[in-house]
Amino acid sequence: MRKKLISMPYRRKAEGKTDYRKRMTLLMSGKPRLVVRRSHNHMLVQVIEYHEDGDKVLATAHSSELKKLGWKYGTGNLPSSYLVGLLAGKKALSKGVAECIVDLGLQSPVAKSGLYAAVKGAVDSGMAVPHSKESFPDENRLTGKHISDFKSEGNQFSRYRKDNLRLDGITAQFKELKDRIMKV
Repeated sequence: MRKKLISMPYRRKAEGKTDYRKRMTLLMSGKPRLVVRRSHNHMLVQVIEYHEDGDKVLATAHSSELKKLGWKYGTGNLPSSYLVGLLAGKKALSKGVAECIVDLGLQSPVAKSGLYAAVKGAVDSGMAVPHSKESFPDENRLTGKHISDFKSEGNQFSRYRKDNLRLDGITAQFKELKDRIMKV
């Protein structure tokens, strides 16, 4: 009696964490990847280079770093996503990486979202990243003007009220932090 061979998929594919076809097309470019990952309250941007013995992270920026730089507002919004991309881009440029391609992983590539705000930050830092300008959020949303214009008595920005933060102060702090990151 012959035994039937069972083919098992890669572990990360079975867990729904990696699309190996998409990864292979990105790796075939030979360029480092600008990896953008988003959770509900945070953004992670890394510049990763492929090596046969394992990927090497060249530069990384996490939205929690913004707090250390003086950011008082939330770390899951569009302005903070942009700033994290800007910070990652500046770190990559300081390590000699000037060009990369975008890797959004399994996340849905929704135009004008926080994912593309992070990519816009990397582009504005001076990195050469292939992109479409139509996918980037407009400047008012990147600077947080849509948050400062929001007038509500609801619970949407209750944490800001609890911390005695004014909604109209987010654009000024955004500009201040952007200037500080650009000088690095």
